[in-house]
Amino acid sequence: MSNNNVDAVENGQIKIADEVVGVIAGLAATEIDGVAGMSGGIGGGIAEMLGRKNLAKGVKVEVGEKETAIDLYIIVEYGVKIPDVAWKIQENVKKAIETMTGLKVVEVNIHVQGVNIDKDEKEENALRVK
Repeated sequence: MSNNNVDAVENGQIKIADEVVGVIAGLAATEIDGVAGMSGGIGGGIAEMLGRKNLAKGVKVEVGEKETAIDLYIIVEYGVKIPDVAWKIQENVKKAIETMTGLKVVEVNIHVQGVNIDKDEKEENALRVK
């Protein structure tokens, strides 16, 4: 697959950079309830959560002339049903990319890199341990 989507039109070509597809995918993924954020990888045994400006870093994109494949690296909220969240992400990402770019999404692979436990739950769990 090439680095840019190229669509020949009457007046010229339309090129969509991989990074654009990555941002669309990251935004679509974080819209789903249960997704704490995108993961930038694992450092020191802990998944690093990316801010909104760096969403594309948690996405690997392969774009061909008419198709694309996406790998998303996410952090989920504690207590969610991961298969349900993953399916919703796949559907939302596919819909967003196909609607905005015209590319056919052939696969959306979800890689769960971590679980987010918010502050209240940490305190509650700490009390249970004592």
